[in-house]
Amino acid sequence: MSLSDSWAVRQPTVTRLSAAEAVFEDIRDAIVSGQIAVGDKLPAESALATRHGVSRSVIREALRSCTALGLTETKTGRGTFVVRDRVTGDLDIGNYEARELMEARPHVEIPSAGWAAERRTDDDLAVLEGLTDEMRSEDDHQAWVLLDGQFHTAIARASKNRVFEAIIVDIRGALTRQSETLNLVAHRQQKSNVEHDLIVAGIRSGNYQQAADAMAAHLDAVRGAVESLRR
Repeated sequence: MSLSDSWAVRQPTVTRLSAAEAVFEDIRDAIVSGQIAVGDKLPAESALATRHGVSRSVIREALRSCTALGLTETKTGRGTFVVRDRVTGDLDIGNYEARELMEARPHVEIPSAGWAAERRTDDDLAVLEGLTDEMRSEDDHQAWVLLDGQFHTAIARASKNRVFEAIIVDIRGALTRQSETLNLVAHRQQKSNVEHDLIVAGIRSGNYQQAADAMAAHLDAVRGAVESLRR
């Protein structure tokens, strides 16, 4: 039995806020501590699911975050391997790097929120309020990140600027991957809910600057969370 296999059959002692967080923390701790060494293949999804008593979809969510942090790499047909024992560099979130998103988003989403405050319809506002209500009561990480993508898209749509909307639609997949990782690693979900409420309040007010400032504060908090992962 290999070291990673023997680790998989022992019951974890870590308890976290959600199943996905528990799985992620357990795998990361095993990698950082050397229980699973660089070059080792992680146990199969089925073994990890048995270890934690969760579904394989929860395991996949945790593994995506390990990959986003650069700790693991999945090789088609071969499995998932540990490639680093520390977080280094940028997040791997698909087509775009986290750095690229952080540099670009303020130029799109801050004015988008501002224009949404001035141009939104009652229907636009109802959609945004409905999404924040859903996110506030949503405990499932996967469901929440999908709602988060819809929220940012809805703001761009409410701005009545089709260029802003097209850009957000294009990067939505990367935004979702980034949110998924930050929720598991930096526990951002509840903080984001509060920030989203402030953005909607700004849009509801009809005041460009209030909405823009609320979005700027949200993006600053996301930037801080991403940068904290490298420390």
